[in-house]
Parts: sequence; C-alpha cells; structure tokens
Amino acid sequence: MRIGLIIYGSLDTLTGGYLYDRLLVEHLRRQGDQVDIISLPWRTYGRHLGDNLSLNLYRRLRHASFDALLQDELNHPSLFWLNQRLRRHVRYPIVTIVHLLRCSEPRPAWHNQLDRWVERRYLKGLDGLVFNSQTTQVAVEQLVGSHRPGAVAYPGRDHLPPTLTPQQIEARTQQPGPLRLLFVGNLTPVKGLHTLLQALGHVPSDMWCLTVVGSLTMDPDYVHSIRRQIDAFAWHDRVRLLGACPNAEVATHLTQHQVLAVPSFYEAFGIAYLEAMGFGLPVIASSAGAAHELITQAEHGFLVAPGDAATLAQHISTLQHDRDCLRRMSLAAYRRAQMHPTWAECAGHVRELLQSLVR
Repeated sequence: MRIGLIIYGSLDTLTGGYLYDRLLVEHLRRQGDQVDIISLPWRTYGRHLGDNLSLNLYRRLRHASFDALLQDELNHPSLFWLNQRLRRHVRYPIVTIVHLLRCSEPRPAWHNQLDRWVERRYLKGLDGLVFNSQTTQVAVEQLVGSHRPGAVAYPGRDHLPPTLTPQQIEARTQQPGPLRLLFVGNLTPVKGLHTLLQALGHVPSDMWCLTVVGSLTMDPDYVHSIRRQIDAFAWHDRVRLLGACPNAEVATHLTQHQVLAVPSFYEAFGIAYLEAMGFGLPVIASSAGAAHELITQAEHGFLVAPGDAATLAQHISTLQHDRDCLRRMSLAAYRRAQMHPTWAECAGHVRELLQSLVR
C-alpha cells in the first residue's frame, strides 16, 4: 500500500502521540508499505482552521496516488472542511488516529464548545478511525455515533524493553532510604506536576526524592511556576528537573526508581504508565481518562482524581512506609505489563483496518 500520513511538525516530537505515529510508520514500512509524511506547520488554532482554505494542500492531496490517507486527529482543525471537499474527488479512504479528543481536555467551557463543533464535523467526514484505547473510542462514539469502521490499537509495551528480572524488582523495593519517585512527561499543566509537588508538601521531605524527566521548553511560563514551587519549599536537593532525555536515559531512570507518579488531569492512555510498569514500577496515575484500562486500583498502583493532592500524599506515604505493599504492587505491575500487546500487534491492527478499507 501507498499511505499518506498528515501530522503537525516533526514525527520525532517527544510525546506519546508522536511516538505512536512514529512506531506505526516504522512497522508499515517494514511490511513493504510506502508511507509519505505530510507535515503541516505548528501554528495557532485559528490559523490551523485557515489551512482548510489552502489551495496548495488541497491540490496536493487531491492528486496524490495514495491507497489510503492517515491523519493524526490532532490535525483536525486544519482538515475538518478540507476532507469534505476531498472526498468528492478522491478514491482513497481517509482514516484518523485518535489519541485524544481536544474537547476532552480541561479548558474553559466556551473553548471546548468550539472544539467539540469542529471535531464533530471532522470525525463525521472520515471513512475509518483508529483509537488508542476503549475510553477514547467511547468518547468519539458519544460525539458522532458508532457507524464507521474502527479499531482499538493500544500502544505497545516493548518500546523500552525492560532489563530487570522479578527478583531484581523485588530487591529494589527493599532498598533503604527515601522513596525514589519518578515523573515522566513534558512540563505542561495537564500533566499535573504542580499537583504532585503540592502533595509532596504534605510528606516529610526526608521520606522521598523526585526526578522529573520531560521537556522544559513547551510551556516556559508553567516551568517558571514549577521552579517557584520548588524554591518555596527549598527542595533543590530533593527535586531534579532533567529536561527531555534520550530513550536510553529514560530506561535507566525507570530501572533506578521505585514509583512513577504522573497525576495528569486527563490521559487518553498513558504510554509512560505502561513503560514504567514494564520496569516493575507501580504507578500513581490519573483517574480521568483511560489509565483504568491498564491499572487496577491498589493492585498495580493508585488512581487519583485530578488535582487531589491530599489523596496523592497518602498514597506516597503508604508506599514509603509499607515496603511489602510496594513489593506486591511492583511485581503485579510487571506481570500486567507482560500481558499487554506489543507495538507490532498494535500496528498490525491498524494495517488490517487500512487493508479492509482499501479492498
């Protein structure tokens, strides 16, 4: 098959959604498919809406000899009307990869009403949909119904192959000293690092240490507010902000730490949760979104309501004081991750959907 893929910016962008798209492209190419990347520039939401009037983009897509056109749903403002014009003139199916509905994110109500209107029009103009979780599928079907072909293709478990045995994971939980917490996520408000720091303010500082891995450049104002939080508690020796790290370094941190804590305000899946569980880390995750499809409360970790710093602090204290609980959860998290599909299985589901639509 010859497949087009529309994204914003670079496929190498360090987010879970771009990782999904990148590994999908690699799999399709290994299967002999040709994948052409069509990159649209990052701009404001309003200027993205203007892409629907781009004559160059319209002509490029109308005259492309694709067997199928994939689109990252993140690009919906640039395509919601353009797709409707295209479908009158092209024979190839148009399929979207839905990582997260924009109208599901915490924003002012008026803003989400606009997002919902645009996303609904975009989703109704498609031939097929790929969902990264059942939760995402339900959110889309509540918005536009369930009459389009679709496939749930969970992110895979083997992007960062674990290097620890169950015996090593168990030994790590019994190591003395403060609880070694890890946060993996780009520093933006939705990831909830400020909530985690607020929670740690209720836990004696000699009981924990925190390493933060994630971009410090996506939202400079937010990063500045995080640094102010750290300064206010004088935690310069307790909290490390490392910025974005290569995969090998992320794997090293997952090996060295004992708990992953990323209390997001919404997670459509949470690839960081899955990768941490593969290294035997119990996860303190968001109850908003799809984390419950991966994490069972008090078995593989804890699910915390967005912004609930008090409950978050209680769970951190529990894992610090009760190392047998930490041991049980660590081993349970590791076993759960081993049961999860691989990236090859994920991409295989997407390819099967594309082949069925092309036929």
